[in-house]
Amino acid sequence: MTRIAQDTIIVATRNKGKVKEFAHAFAAIGKQVKSMYDYPDIPDVVEDGETFFANSYKKAKTVALALGVPVLADDSGLCVDKLNGDPGVYSARYAGEGATDQANNDKLLHALGELTEGEDTEQSLLSPAQFVCTLVLFDPDTQEHVEASGQVDGWIIAEPRGLGGFGYDPLFFLPAFEKTMGELTVDEKQSISHRGRALEQLLKKIEK
Repeated sequence: MTRIAQDTIIVATRNKGKVKEFAHAFAAIGKQVKSMYDYPDIPDVVEDGETFFANSYKKAKTVALALGVPVLADDSGLCVDKLNGDPGVYSARYAGEGATDQANNDKLLHALGELTEGEDTEQSLLSPAQFVCTLVLFDPDTQEHVEASGQVDGWIIAEPRGLGGFGYDPLFFLPAFEKTMGELTVDEKQSISHRGRALEQLLKKIEK
């Protein structure tokens, strides 16, 4: 069974927001995080899978085999009901390759605006949505992997709120908190986010 025995966890990402969240989470159990910023010679893995798992597995396995140590990879995204689950696995590049968070958010609001034009959207709630995350930890020595997933439900709102988080967080409203993901503290987000829930499940699996 794959284990996280080392003191440093390598995460196959160059997303600074994800690096920050993983570092915060693993610090709680006394482990440090390194990312692809620490291994600039390793090329980016093309995320051409049709599912979150496919992309996570490909990234974890590719980087783990290159480095010779267990590697954790994440693929996550926003699934919006009124857009039939889009942007989904294309969330990070919804507005095109290399798109900024602002560009992706603008495209999302434009797409929903066209669908909801003329509707009486209560409190500017445009559509139910889910943040979904799949984590894969791949061990090159055993060729085994551990998978874990997490999801959080919310709503897309018409105006961004909050300066925290990254990606679509300022547009993702959580009725239980009466805040967007972008308005939560790091600890609050970690406790309920899709990535936090997936990580909690992963740690339970590898600690068995």
